[in-house]
Amino acid sequence: MTQSAEPNSGQTSGASYAAAGVDIEAGDRAVSLMRTWVEKTRRPEVVGGVGGFAGLFDASALRGYRRPLLATSTDGVGTKVAIAQALDKHDTIGFDLVGMLVDDLVVCGAEPLFLTDYIACGKVVPERIAAIVRGIAEACVHAGCALVGGETAEHPGLLSPGEYDVAGATTGVVEADELLGPDRVRPGDVVVAMASSGLHSNGYSLVRHVLAASGRDLTDHVDDLGRTLGEELLEPTRVYAKDCLALNREVDVHAMSHITGGGLAANVARVLPAGVEVEIDRSTWTPPRICTLVGEWGHVEQSELERTLNMGVGMVALVNADDADAAVGVLANRGIHAWIAGKVLAGEGSAHLTGSYGRSCP
Repeated sequence: MTQSAEPNSGQTSGASYAAAGVDIEAGDRAVSLMRTWVEKTRRPEVVGGVGGFAGLFDASALRGYRRPLLATSTDGVGTKVAIAQALDKHDTIGFDLVGMLVDDLVVCGAEPLFLTDYIACGKVVPERIAAIVRGIAEACVHAGCALVGGETAEHPGLLSPGEYDVAGATTGVVEADELLGPDRVRPGDVVVAMASSGLHSNGYSLVRHVLAASGRDLTDHVDDLGRTLGEELLEPTRVYAKDCLALNREVDVHAMSHITGGGLAANVARVLPAGVEVEIDRSTWTPPRICTLVGEWGHVEQSELERTLNMGVGMVALVNADDADAAVGVLANRGIHAWIAGKVLAGEGSAHLTGSYGRSCP
């Protein structure tokens, strides 16, 4: 309860939520600004609109499935948000969040259905929150899923006024007998690599450490990149969901791997059964220049780079060898640069890289 001082008593007014740093009116304005963008993500199965306590999705749509399996994923963006905050550019970080969520679902063959987000900030600046949600909504449209709800929490004293973090969760569905994964992988399969749009949303703690230690600034123009460091590091994560679902419809895909934290080899190994191994040939592609620059500037060993960064590969599909060329063609027609990067052999359930890159890493 808030106590009020008597007039002219010399006492100050009692405590309030606003005095504690939480601006309810700003939160309401943020919701108003983001409403249009959320509506753009609407699917026919969504029930109700923005502002309810829970997002509703009509599950009767699943009656057409023989045996639907629900898939779920939760994630955040990590320290890439520090780059967005430093540059005061917030309308692309949503692609990073959605990419981390829906592309974890799609590796099992699941179609993303809906997503919820969570934004924690030190101070609600309505225009900034709306910009973040705009990016999330645009990425949801790109992925074909609905943004059915979310939460914006103001945490004064825990986060500074300019700080925020974003996280979310998504749900999808796949037929049980169409589930992709280790059970389908066989020796003789081929590795189809899909190019990343850049660093995506992993390895930014290492990158920021290297930049700080080497005295480089986000506003520095780097000739090898053709733009500033900040512009390079804020390049949005590529969202592969629709492309991977299309690939799965058109060729015999056995498994997929989303290349995030841990790097290429470790993430591919997650979808392998016992008794096989994957050999990935580095000579089949050239890593993005930002990867090799981080290595050069920070004297980072190649093995450490490969454990931390995606090295230019954002997604991998393991396909029947007879379908490998067709898979590359399907992805090319959808604007995704892809190539045959390796093969599946009899082995011990591991993945490893061989050979040298088109441009040598440090």
